Order: sequence, then structure tokens, then C-alpha cells
Amino acid sequence: GFLELFAMKDSANGAAPGAFVGDFRNGALDFGWDTFDEETKFSKRAIELNQGRAAMMGILALMVHEKLGVSLIPGGVLP
Repeated sequence: GFLELFAMKDSANGAAPGAFVGDFRNGALDFGWDTFDEETKFSKRAIELNQGRAAMMGILALMVHEKLGVSLIPGGVLP
């Protein structure tokens, strides 16, 4: 909503192109990314990608458990 319209614009929405795909900084938020060397930037991008993959696997596991009818809470509080 709000962030997509005003803060996190990409080059398709009229902002200057970023340094890499998914770069939505647009000069507004900078937490020192430009001070890192290329190896550190690559490492941090890989870490973020792996965390996203782990989150997707966790959500998938929750959906599978819900469909199987297995309670994730000890004692079977939820069906």
C-alpha cells in the first residue's frame, strides 16, 4: 500500500535504477550499505535470501500440519 506507492519505488515506477535487483533504497533509507565491500554485500544478500527461504519452509510446514489435522501445541489444545 503506502510503502509501495511512496517509499519503495523501483525503476519501473519512475525511481532511479538501483544497484541490484530488489534495491529499493531510493536514497531515503541508508543503513551503511555503501560502506561495505563487495564481498560483504554478497554475503549479506545470501544470508537474507536463505532467511527468506527458511521462512517460506516454515509457513509451508504450518500449512501442511493444519491440513493434516495435527496440533502444533502440546496437549492438543487446537484441532
